[in-house]
Amino acid sequence: MDKHTIYTIAERVGVSPSTVSRALSGRGYCSPMTKSKILEAAKEMNYAPDHAAKMLKMRQTNKIIFAVPDICNPFYFDMINGINQVLEEHDYLMILFYTKHRFQEEMKAIQTLRENVADGMIMVSFHFGEENIGAINALQAPVVLTNKYVSPEGNDRFDYVYVDTYDGIKQSTEHLIRQGLRSIAYLGGNLSEQTGHERFCGYRDAMLNAGIPLIPRFIAESDYTESGGYAMAKAWLEGPDHPEGIVAANDLMAIGVMKACEEAGLRIPHDVAVVGMDNLDLASRVYPKLTSVALQQEEIGRKAAQILMDRMLGIPREERAVKLMPQMVVRDSSVRI
Repeated sequence: MDKHTIYTIAERVGVSPSTVSRALSGRGYCSPMTKSKILEAAKEMNYAPDHAAKMLKMRQTNKIIFAVPDICNPFYFDMINGINQVLEEHDYLMILFYTKHRFQEEMKAIQTLRENVADGMIMVSFHFGEENIGAINALQAPVVLTNKYVSPEGNDRFDYVYVDTYDGIKQSTEHLIRQGLRSIAYLGGNLSEQTGHERFCGYRDAMLNAGIPLIPRFIAESDYTESGGYAMAKAWLEGPDHPEGIVAANDLMAIGVMKACEEAGLRIPHDVAVVGMDNLDLASRVYPKLTSVALQQEEIGRKAAQILMDRMLGIPREERAVKLMPQMVVRDSSVRI
């Protein structure tokens, strides 16, 4: 490929990459004056318009798939917003594919992309493994994951944008430990899945590093929903003793925990301190306001979409991974007065 790209031309002329794409391909509106400037710049940079036209001809749908496990979780609304910011620049549309946290539905999403329904895919999954990763690597179309995954044999063909949720849970657990809490429970996802295991390890390591033994009955698996968090916390609070603090692997479960505490007549944070993760808008609207770990979901979506567009436009990228760091947002639910 010519070393000069659509993005380079866009920067020189002072227009968006999508405007350059329209001018070079002849598809969509572009004013005659702007088109003339773009063609002149392309000629000067030895970037042949027919090259861009060939690339665009290979892309037949102007759509991408966004595969998500849960369409009710506001976390993904923020990701959609970030993705759309990029797609709109390129006149692309999104197909939302609901995988229901099921492996077979994820395989259907991969098959749908294979059938050329879309030109690329951004995929969220709680568990990437040999089979679904093998199917993704066999695709011709580009895919961006939102988990870190590196196959043992290497040669992966996908990109990934991820936030270090291990560090996020570790931070939230350490936050409670610093306040003198020792009886700290953990409410996460399925420990046999990639996402669930990574987050649990953050809790485990924070506790062990502080010399605090793990209490098996205060470690629970749930389903990342408010009802799941409520049910588990209710069981804990009805026991002979209850934890001083609860670290939940996402905000929806944390809000369920808070509801269970309220019903049990326990004050937050005086009787039970609660921390979530995701930093949803809901976190600042519940009472007391929920301490949470910000995961930059809008930025995940934006970066994933930008990488996907680069791949679809044939723009070289040296790095296949983008790592984002979580950030604690301390509010009233975790601070003992």
